Amino acid sequence: MKMILKKVSPVILFFILCGMHNLQAQSVTWLTPTEHDFGVLKQYHPDTVYFTFKNISGYDMVIDNVRTTCGCTAPNWSMEPIPADSTSTILIEYNSKNLGYFEKKIKVYYAGIRKAEVLRIEGEVVE
Repeated sequence: MKMILKKVSPVILFFILCGMHNLQAQSVTWLTPTEHDFGVLKQYHPDTVYFTFKNISGYDMVIDNVRTTCGCTAPNWSMEPIPADSTSTILIEYNSKNLGYFEKKIKVYYAGIRKAEVLRIEGEVVE
């Protein structure tokens, strides 16, 4: 093993590692847009959106965490492993308590993958 590593040029090793990182970053493909505009919402009438994705990693995946930027945005997702080539959804509910325009970012973290997938929602809450 040591002999093989000594013969691999640092440049080649760099490109191999970059290729492995790109494989991890492309573990899912989104079947719905990753941005959703709720349009105009009535105050105190929450609304939801489903973001659907397909696991293209070739192995079972688990969603570790879904982080939102405030308490007005509540995520819901399956804790079960998502088999390769299967689809899953993440439900996002926006609590329309506060009046005015909103734009929120949601980060989805998968087990073993450092970089989060980013979802966005926006809209305007009126009386």
